[in-house]
This record gives sequence, C-alpha cells and structure tokens, in this order.
Amino acid sequence: MTSIPPHATDAAIERAVTEQFLGYRELLFSVVYNMLGSVADTEDALQEVWLAWSTRHRRPDAGPIENARAYLVRIAVNQALARRADMSRRQETYVGPWLPEPLVTAEDDVAGTVERAESLSMAVLVVLETLSPLERAVFVLHEVFGFGHPEIAGILGRTPAAVRQLAARARRHVHARRPRHRTEPDIHAQVTERFAAAALGGDLKALLEVLAPEVTLWTDGGGKGPATSLRPVHGRDQVAALFVSVATALPADGLDIRYRRMAGDPCALVFSGDSPLAVVVVDLTPDGDRIAGIYSVTNPDKLTGIR
Repeated sequence: MTSIPPHATDAAIERAVTEQFLGYRELLFSVVYNMLGSVADTEDALQEVWLAWSTRHRRPDAGPIENARAYLVRIAVNQALARRADMSRRQETYVGPWLPEPLVTAEDDVAGTVERAESLSMAVLVVLETLSPLERAVFVLHEVFGFGHPEIAGILGRTPAAVRQLAARARRHVHARRPRHRTEPDIHAQVTERFAAAALGGDLKALLEVLAPEVTLWTDGGGKGPATSLRPVHGRDQVAALFVSVATALPADGLDIRYRRMAGDPCALVFSGDSPLAVVVVDLTPDGDRIAGIYSVTNPDKLTGIR
C-alpha cells in the first residue's frame, strides 16, 4: 500500500490517504456485505469508514497508523455492528420473508467477479441471519477472510478466549443448518437454467423432476414486488403447483431471463422489458441433482443495482 512521506504536502497526503482506502475498499465491502446482506447499507457504512479514515489523517495530533488494513477493517466492522441494530428493527416490520440483497455480477465483469469472490452463497447468508451480530462478525472474519482469533479480538475489543467461544458457537450453528457440500458450478448453473425454464413455462412435469421432495421456497417482495407467498412454502407438490399458477398469470411475451452470478451462486434474472422483476437463486441437495431451496427476490428496492 502507498506510504505517506513524513514531509509530504497536503495534496500528496490526500492522494496517499485516498489510495490506501481504495486499495482496501473491496475487502471492506465484502466484509461488511457478508455481515449485513444489504448492498445499500454496505455502501453507507463504507462512506462512514472513508470519513473516519480521512478525518483521522487531518488531525495534527494523530500519530502514524502502523497497520492500515487492521485499522480500516476495525472501523468497517464497528460500522456494520452499529447498523445491524437498525436493520433488525426494520426486519421486524418487513412484509414477508427477508432475504439478502442480491449482489449480481455480469458474466463479462471480471473485476466485479473478483472483488465479490469472497461473498457467501445466498443459503449461507440466510443462515447467518440467525446468528447474533457478534457471532456473525467472528464467523465472517475467521471463516471467510481468515483473520486469526487474536486479530479479531483486537478488532472487536474482546479477549481471544471470548472470540474463540463465539467462533465455535457460530460454526456449530451454521454447519448444523447448512452442512458443508460443494456443487460443481457448471452443474449448479445447469440446474438453475432447467428450473427457470420449467417455472416460467409452467411445466409441471419438469418442475417435479428438478425439485427435491422437501424443497422450500422463500419469496422476498417486501410488500412492494410480486410475492408468491408471505411465508416460506414447503414441499415439492406445493412449490411446483405455485409456480405453475404463477406462470399462467404471466404475460405471453415481454419477459426475459438472463443468467449471471449472485455472490457465490449462479442466478436467474427475470426482466420485464428493461426492468428487473426478480433474482432467483437455487440451493441444491448434497448430491447436486435436485433443488432443496429457492430464493426469489422481487422487492424493487433490492433490485436497483441490477442492469
């Protein structure tokens, strides 16, 4: 990272401070997004991090920062923790299921794909919503970004022993609800495309073939976008029948499906004309043959970043 010479001019200091922040921005974005599951709140948090960072360097009495990465991550994590309380209050009055805001990258967006590479899958982000804010912070920092327990203790202002306890509790909780298994990306993408074609085509037979018996559907419309149900829908027959019903009500033309990636998952983007209507992510069974979970985000407030 760019160092700041001891006798640099104000303009040189400003450039160096900006370059340092930008050098870590994508790390900070990924950490905060994985803690919040909201792109808008993440961007707001990073704006506060930048203000704190730039203000710190304007103080004449401020000493040097020995580890810029640790300093910035600490500010970012504390910003995320502060925003979790407000987000929890908002979710209490949210209409229907709340799902993470899709972080979609285009197929040809190489930079975007790399910078979002550490973002967790939709299924894991949903599980993380059931953790306490501190447990989630520890899980994200340790399991996703490889921070050691002593380093996390310094970031959170806790003892290493307390951080180890938080880490163990979070790991047990996540793995109990989301056993580790990895599906080949090509297979995941193929199943996603099979499902999208069957769902929008109202093909009951094809839907029954691709859905696992205990499949669950979550639809996040937030009271503003199309929502198939205000509660999760369980069971292959119920989910398939619902999609067939939805397909019959869709216009004969004007809908377009495009396939992209949402954080760690292939996803289907449904457009009505030039406007995004839904982002759909499917979670596969451990054998990768069928769909165990379907996450559909239709709240327009969560689709504003999709082109």
